[in-house]
Amino acid sequence: MRRTVWGAGLAFGVGVLLIAGGARLERGVPEWVLVVPLAIACAGVLVRRRAPVVSLGLGVVAVGLDAVVGPSLGTVLVFTDNLYAAALYGSARLARGLLMVTAVLAIGAGAGAGFWAADWRLPAVIGVQAALVLVTPVLSALLIREQRDRAAVERVRAEQVARLAELDRRAAIAAERTRMARELHDLIANHFSAIAIQSTAALSRTDLDAGTVRKIMESVRENSVEGLAEMRSIIGLLREEDALPEEGERPGSEAVRLRLAEVEVLVERVVAAGMTGSWRVEGTVRELPAAVDLAGYRIVQEALTNALKHGESPVEVVVSYEVDRVVLRVWNAVGGERRALPGAGAGLVGMRERAALVGGSFEAGPSTAGSSQRGWEVVAVLPTEERSPAAAEGMSGLSSQVVGLMFPRGAGS
Repeated sequence: MRRTVWGAGLAFGVGVLLIAGGARLERGVPEWVLVVPLAIACAGVLVRRRAPVVSLGLGVVAVGLDAVVGPSLGTVLVFTDNLYAAALYGSARLARGLLMVTAVLAIGAGAGAGFWAADWRLPAVIGVQAALVLVTPVLSALLIREQRDRAAVERVRAEQVARLAELDRRAAIAAERTRMARELHDLIANHFSAIAIQSTAALSRTDLDAGTVRKIMESVRENSVEGLAEMRSIIGLLREEDALPEEGERPGSEAVRLRLAEVEVLVERVVAAGMTGSWRVEGTVRELPAAVDLAGYRIVQEALTNALKHGESPVEVVVSYEVDRVVLRVWNAVGGERRALPGAGAGLVGMRERAALVGGSFEAGPSTAGSSQRGWEVVAVLPTEERSPAAAEGMSGLSSQVVGLMFPRGAGS
């Protein structure tokens, strides 16, 4: 506001100097009379930002009075600022209307001067002068207005890009946390469930001989050592901040890659925990994509962990290699007197999520598996073709939607 007041005062002072210096048409009126329209135009300068329409109205009144008693150069110059302020700070509709009106007035002034003087040179001079006074301020304001609006749009766009980048960062963090939680859950649930069941059996039986107790303790130690080794591998991968995969190589060290072909080890671990189990492979064993290999291994591992915690013997695992997919079936008996360990409700959701991440399907529910014995069956169908990055990114959205991991369905954890 202070700058506006200083500007209006400076404009009034310069206008008075111009009037005193003779920059006006002589019509026999005192000089102080010409100061009145100048003061009105300068009053419009005072409200140019807060009320641009009022500023324009004061400028029109001032230039009209000045045309009667003068005109004077100072008032005309201040009126150009009134036009400029109205086009810049007023509405867009007002700015477009001013451009049309001032253009018509400039052309009309030139044509009227030519008709009155009957000289083709006079219309050109008057028309150019009218355009300089009327059209040029409006055009200048429109150009500055366009640049200001464009800068505002770019600023909003930059804020949106920054917001999207922040959302992408948060989504990436959430996806990584989900992946870490899934890996740690599968790791801890498998090894420590076997440890809990074996230690519970050893503590609840008083008729065990030293050889049996030693065998149980050896199995407990083996599960503890393997669990710690896998946990160290995961922590080691998380610490590899500077290690980037080679071209064409998937993230993750090949040395710690878990393979579906090693499912026999999982079955043997369940058998060592005191259950009876079997496994078989149908079709021709072949190399699988790393993501499918890991997902299949973890699904079988979690299904066997659920059987160990909640099911009964026997346990059957079938891995079927088909043309463009691999089908996993894990069946275990249920309904016995064996007491189940408590679960967190994340197992079925985690298996379904792992299958969805590679574009596969997952089902789990009661099944007799061709016999009259009650049982629980897990079936996962995993495609063996490489998925595109876009598809993988789309599936990561599904992963973030089920990150709650608290949707138990049926038996199992």
